[in-house]
Amino acid sequence: MLTRISPLLASLLAALWLSVACARASTLVVAGAGDGHGVGMSQEGALGYADHGWSYSAILAHYYTHTALGQAPAGAKVRVLIGSAIRTLPLETYVRGVISAEMPASWPLAALEAQAVAVRTYALTAHAGGSRFDVYSDTRSQVYRGPAAETASTNAATSATAGQIVTYNGAPAITYFFANSGGHTENVQNAFLGAAPQPWLVGVADPYDQGPLHTWTLSLSFAAVAKDLSGLLRGDFRGIEVLRRGVSPRILSASILCSGGRVSISGGELASRLGLYDTWAYFSVKHGASESPEPDRSGQSAASSPVPASGAPAGAGGGAQGPAGAPEAAAGGSVAG
Repeated sequence: MLTRISPLLASLLAALWLSVACARASTLVVAGAGDGHGVGMSQEGALGYADHGWSYSAILAHYYTHTALGQAPAGAKVRVLIGSAIRTLPLETYVRGVISAEMPASWPLAALEAQAVAVRTYALTAHAGGSRFDVYSDTRSQVYRGPAAETASTNAATSATAGQIVTYNGAPAITYFFANSGGHTENVQNAFLGAAPQPWLVGVADPYDQGPLHTWTLSLSFAAVAKDLSGLLRGDFRGIEVLRRGVSPRILSASILCSGGRVSISGGELASRLGLYDTWAYFSVKHGASESPEPDRSGQSAASSPVPASGAPAGAGGGAQGPAGAPEAAAGGSVAG
């Protein structure tokens, strides 16, 4: 016997089918900038400044504001966790084994010198292993490859800056660095959960930052996004609403829009789950030929983004990823960079 479906039920079923079909066909489009956590020195930006004639001291002063160059303690050593063993190395030996693992050895000397000073300072200020060791030999701190990493140019950069470190008020100042800023760096407290503000780790304009991930775009199906956000969703995934941004303007907090309500999420976790290169991201939804921006309460629209629209520098100029326990700040290099 055939069972007749009431017009109301048929309408509800049709609406449900249409909703599911639309969700499956919809695409989340992400327009982003940068690669890494955004705090401290942008390596691509340092390359740009070096290409424009800046010295390593000027580059460091730009990215680590209100700092000066000082000297490391005489005979300083670094305890490095390599596999399951801890090796204690002279500071300069350690620096020579890191630079080309974190920055191409073919880059200009001024960029390599800036990297050498940042690596040296980070090694003295990191306490990754507490009382046991200072740094990991991998991306949790700075990548150390030992003698295999040494080149003529990076050894020259180490020698030219021998013993020099970045200081604030006379004390070593932790020197985070990362790959690509997208045009502006970020305040440390906005990037790392629980981090205190630091006068030398504030967002600055980065007009010469370029590189392959200066800007980028990703397209993710709603089904893929729902899978990435599994365990957080309340019903079906519907979109993303940005609530707050930092100075760069990287995302600090957002809401995942679901059929069953909103779910709060930090910018770091959102970028990590979606596989974004950086938390500097703007969202829109594409369905068929139409595309519309997602709601953004931050007051910082994509149109007002400091990324130069042409991809050219906006103007001329004269690692470490973060503390232990910091949220993933999108993809990027080591904790130092």
